[in-house]
Amino acid sequence: MLPNPNLKNIKNIVKEFFEKTTLDIEVDFIGQREDSLLVNLKTEKPRTLIGEGGWTLVEIQHLLNVIVRKKSEEPLFIDLDVSNYKKRKIEYLKELARSVADEVVLNKEERLLASMPAYERRVVHMELKEREDVITESMGKDPDRGVLIKPAK
Repeated sequence: MLPNPNLKNIKNIVKEFFEKTTLDIEVDFIGQREDSLLVNLKTEKPRTLIGEGGWTLVEIQHLLNVIVRKKSEEPLFIDLDVSNYKKRKIEYLKELARSVADEVVLNKEERLLASMPAYERRVVHMELKEREDVITESMGKDPDRGVLIKPAK
């Protein structure tokens, strides 16, 4: 956990970033987890911040993290969500991973999931890492990188 003055400074940087946009955005600091500050954004137009497949949200988060690192020099990662989009998406990805893994084992044929950002690929890998009947690996080049799920030999 960061000392209170440092955390307050980082929160101010985040608020200032979104105040400079032309969108009406409410910034809600949910809490801290390890080296991450959890931030949920509320807006009338969430699709504008999320973008197709969540890519706009990924890019905004990346840009904000670069700004925070330069202005505060604290090793804190800003984890952005918009109207709990990422939370819902993570649950969907976990279910998809389990379902596709079951199908792969049953049919004995590998399956390549659609391209997704790195944090989404990580969710799939983590969801299936304990399974001994499937193997996962990332395939392709960003932004067209997906997860290959294949039967274990």
